[in-house]
Amino acid sequence: MTATAFLWGAATAGHQVEGNNVNADIWLLEQVPGTSFLVPSGDACDSLHRWREDVGLVRSLGLNCYRFSVEWSRIEPTPGYFSTAWLDHYARIAAACREAGIAPVVTLSHFTSPRWFAQAGGWTQADAPMLFARYAERVTRRLAPWASHVVTFNEPNLPLMGRWSATPIADPGREGLDRMLAAATRACGSDRFDVWVYSRGEEAALANLLAGHRAARSAVKAVRADLPVGMSLALPDVQAVGTQSGVAAYRRHAEAPFFAAARDDDFLGVQTYGRLRLDAQAVVPPPADAERTQSGDEYYPWALAAAVTRAHAETGRPVLVTENGIATADDRQRARYIADALASLDTARTAGVPVIGYIHWSLLDNFEWRRGYAQRFGLVAVDRRTFRRTAKPSARRYAELVRARQA
Repeated sequence: MTATAFLWGAATAGHQVEGNNVNADIWLLEQVPGTSFLVPSGDACDSLHRWREDVGLVRSLGLNCYRFSVEWSRIEPTPGYFSTAWLDHYARIAAACREAGIAPVVTLSHFTSPRWFAQAGGWTQADAPMLFARYAERVTRRLAPWASHVVTFNEPNLPLMGRWSATPIADPGREGLDRMLAAATRACGSDRFDVWVYSRGEEAALANLLAGHRAARSAVKAVRADLPVGMSLALPDVQAVGTQSGVAAYRRHAEAPFFAAARDDDFLGVQTYGRLRLDAQAVVPPPADAERTQSGDEYYPWALAAAVTRAHAETGRPVLVTENGIATADDRQRARYIADALASLDTARTAGVPVIGYIHWSLLDNFEWRRGYAQRFGLVAVDRRTFRRTAKPSARRYAELVRARQA
């Protein structure tokens, strides 16, 4: 694999596949009375012990890239104490990837943080950027010999997507989230329990988070200057219905601060699952006759070309598709989605957008946060009792489509 090879991959995230991430903030949220989570993550996919099998699955599909996340709460379970054993664990994954001809794309923060960080105020703390940069430096020092790319944050703009206007996008679970966070605060005996992905997107926390991104980027570069660093953003194809005012407001709040920060990065991670239709005040539901996915969203794989084109136009950065996929129990729909999405991406690449890779979400049917295990994004099925992995026909279809593009 050359340094300039297009990256074809699949992704997982630590908390969603490893299991028993007991020191993480979200683990506590899963356990408190009145939790909004359908079920706790528990053993997840047992990738903590079966990661070699997961790397082997990526290789068996003929892919040359695996995106995985390291868990801050394992590496720094208490403030200032860094576990050599857990750093070595993630280094073994990265090294095994390289031995298999697979580029390791390492994510530093995929929604989770240590419990001690959340109960001290999370990203509202003045020293949060420094704490995150210190962690980033430790991870990079250990994984630098093998890492291909580093993603600092996964979808840090997600909380902002609900507050683009005076009448924000409706979140029917907000009241439940607030109760859950309050229960976690009581359980910790602290003044607050702040988890960014479930926050209201406070301006001070956003400023600290973006400062944390910049500080982490500097920390990575101080260890290995040539290691590409970026963040991944949730970027649907945002379309106006009747007026552009809603789209303009949405982009000011949910995109602009992050695009500005990304202009100094090496690449921008794009995570697209469909389109978002907005009028002046709110989300417009999909057309009545639209095909739907398992999550109730519109089937719209053609969003990918628009998303990567906009991301590059706004930042001038090369684009890495760090997530794209579909929740469905009908694997034929997934196979069709992948083909349509890659055809969409082809149009953007042909038009000159510098796309450096495509990473499918997800490698495995995994823990999908508050939705538990009900929604299946995986190319590979996982038996909930035995953890046996079984590649689906869509995985083989993805492999065929990749081979055709490598020919």
